[in-house]
Amino acid sequence: MENFDRPSDPITLVISEVVAPDCIQAYEAWSRGFNQAAQQFEGFLGVNVIRPRDHTHPEYVVIVKFDSYAHFRAWRTSPTFQQWVEKGRDLLIDRSQQQFGGVEVWFSLSPKAADPLPRPAYYKNVVLGILAVYPLILLADVLLGQLLKPLPHWLGLFVSVTFVSALLTYPVMPWLIWLLNFWLYPASSRSASKH
Repeated sequence: MENFDRPSDPITLVISEVVAPDCIQAYEAWSRGFNQAAQQFEGFLGVNVIRPRDHTHPEYVVIVKFDSYAHFRAWRTSPTFQQWVEKGRDLLIDRSQQQFGGVEVWFSLSPKAADPLPRPAYYKNVVLGILAVYPLILLADVLLGQLLKPLPHWLGLFVSVTFVSALLTYPVMPWLIWLLNFWLYPASSRSASKH
């Protein structure tokens, strides 16, 4: 369990779930209900689901975000959370979860791994950041450039950064990590290919 310096730090929970192959449709329905139930709790910021690429090993990664540890804990300890976890138990072969603060989640978990992995090498983080951010900056310039011209520079920059950050969080970064998993986590990829 991670310790957070301030109770107001945002919290991200990453849940890795390997679904029984004959239960995928039931799991998808259960997952929608689970996510809708989480949305009713105070402090809920969003949920992203990374679906499996390999259908012979259907591993889903669910990323749930709350604005503070207090709100996160209220959700995790609620009867609603416990009931939904119990409902989905028979659909799963394996389940693991890890709690993070901030954006470190992107560099600590491979979408194809059941357990958190060490951060990739520094240069890989830099390359991944460039591949994610540069196209989004160009896109923001094309889509928002003319609209932002009349605004003060600082305000236009704020709108542009908000646009880039929103897309970076989802879907760009999860998709890039999924696409480049073999390069970011070569040991994990080799291990998965042997199964």
